[in-house]
Amino acid sequence: MSATSDQAAETAELRDAVAAVLRDRCTPDALEAAERDGWAPGVWAPLAEGGFTTVSVAESAGGSGGSVAQACAVLEAAGAAAAPVPLAETGLLAGRLLAAAGLDLPDGPVTTAASAGVSLVDGVLGGAVARVPWARAATALAFLADGPDGPAVVLVDPGAARITPGRNLAGEPRDHVVLDGVRPLATAPAPPGAAEALRRRGALSRAALVAGAAREVLDLTVRYTGERVQFGRPVARFPAVAAHLVRIAEQTELAAIAARAAAAGAGEDGEPPALDVAAAAAVAAEAAGAVAAAAHQATGAMGMTREFALGALTRRLWSWRDEWGGGRPWAVELGRALAAGGADAFWPTVSRGLVSEG
Repeated sequence: MSATSDQAAETAELRDAVAAVLRDRCTPDALEAAERDGWAPGVWAPLAEGGFTTVSVAESAGGSGGSVAQACAVLEAAGAAAAPVPLAETGLLAGRLLAAAGLDLPDGPVTTAASAGVSLVDGVLGGAVARVPWARAATALAFLADGPDGPAVVLVDPGAARITPGRNLAGEPRDHVVLDGVRPLATAPAPPGAAEALRRRGALSRAALVAGAAREVLDLTVRYTGERVQFGRPVARFPAVAAHLVRIAEQTELAAIAARAAAAGAGEDGEPPALDVAAAAAVAAEAAGAVAAAAHQATGAMGMTREFALGALTRRLWSWRDEWGGGRPWAVELGRALAAGGADAFWPTVSRGLVSEG
C-alpha cells in the first residue's frame, strides 16, 4: 500500500472506531435526554477516554495528535450518530485555536464560536458571542478578541461569563455568552490569519458532520423503504420512491467527497485550503436540504415520528448547514475564487484541485 492508501485506511479505521463507541450510546432515548438536559455525559466520557475529542490537536498542547482529515473522520461518525456533544469545538476548532497561540488545552469539553466585536482592554473583556455550542456545559471557552496590540486568543471560565441558554432546531445548545467585565484565565497573541483559519475549520467541521448524517439518513431510508410493503411489493421498487433514494445517494456521496478532499488538503498538520473548504461547505449545504427533503418524501409520515431516528438526523442537517456561514456565502466565495483564476485555470482547478490562493 502507498503512504496515501495507508493514511486513508487509518482514517477509515478511526471513523469506524468512533462509530462503535457511539452505536449504543446515541439511542433515541439518549438524544431526547440530551435535548432536555443540554448535556450528555454518557456520550462524552467514552469519547474523551478514547482520546477522540482532541484529534488534530498536537500532543504537546494537550491533544491526541492526528490530522485534520482524522478529525473530520471522527466528525463524520459523530454526525451519523447525531452525537450531542461538542466534538468539533473541543478539538478541531477551539483546541487548534489554543494550540496555535501556544496555550494548553484544558481538560473536558471546550467550545468556541465566531467572536467578532469582542474586545480585550487592560486585561478585561467586553462584548458578547452569540450561539456558542454547549457553552453552559463547557469547562472553558476559547475566543478571539481585539486587543491593544492586535488580535488575541483568550481562554475564559464559563462561570465568570453570563450565559443565556439557547438551542438550534435540533435541540443542541447554542448559548448567548456575555463577556463584559470578565478577566480571561489566559491570553496570548493570535497567530496571523487566526480568525479566517477558525472560520474555515468551522465550515469544514459542519461539512463533515453533514456528510456523516447524510450517510446515516441514506441507510435508514434504504432499509425502511426496502422493508415497507405496499400493494404487494417494497415501496423502494416504486419509481417515485426509487428516484428519492437515488437523489439521497448522489448527494451523500458528493458531500462526503467534498468534505474529505478539503480535509485531506490540510496535510499532516496544516490548515484546509480556502477553495476546498468553500466547495465543501457549499456542497454540504445543498446536500443537507436535498437529502432531508428526499428522505421525508420516501418515508412519509414515519419519518416525522419520534421513535424513528430520521427526524433527529434531518433536524441536524437543517441546523448544521446554516452554521459558520451557511451555503450561499461559501458558494459566492467559491465562485469569485474560480472567476479570479481566469479561464485557463478553471478546468485544472475543478478537475484536479489545483488551487491558487493568491
